[in-house]
Amino acid sequence: MMEDLLIWVDEQDQETGYGEKMLTHQKEQLHRAFSVFLYDPKEKKTLLHRRAFGKYHSGGLWTNACCSHPRKGESLQEAAVRRLKEELGVDISSGAGLSELGSFQYYEKYTDCAEHEIDHVFLLLADMHKLTLQPDPEEIEDIRWVTFLELNQWMSDHPEAFTAWFPKALSMVCETLPAE
Repeated sequence: MMEDLLIWVDEQDQETGYGEKMLTHQKEQLHRAFSVFLYDPKEKKTLLHRRAFGKYHSGGLWTNACCSHPRKGESLQEAAVRRLKEELGVDISSGAGLSELGSFQYYEKYTDCAEHEIDHVFLLLADMHKLTLQPDPEEIEDIRWVTFLELNQWMSDHPEAFTAWFPKALSMVCETLPAE
């Protein structure tokens, strides 16, 4: 199916082909991905989600608000808007307020597959009191709003509780936002 085709890329993030999601991960093929952070500047809190335990990797680990892959023929921004709606029920159909901060490459080996991605990090500023979140239980086990101070302590005490890509993506967000 077209919607299941991920975008394979080279080291410069140029498209080189397409592949089915599970096969792409099993072959450890470098591909395009994104991570979205939701941040409330008034409350100085960011939204984390705990991945559903049934996920094919990193189940039960904490990470940023939304993370996924663009489909063949879909821009990163379109994919981020789509997945925010599908995973969290957050509708920003215009894409307003969503900004890309940059990207990084990482590799993490799991039992039967690997994440080998160029991860594009996005930031969405939002008022947590005006958001109605409807997490998809197939994707998300739990959600939590935390300050960066709380998050840094949590990560220091329990680094194993977080996904492999989260620390690097978080550092890009922290470099962008004013210090608490």
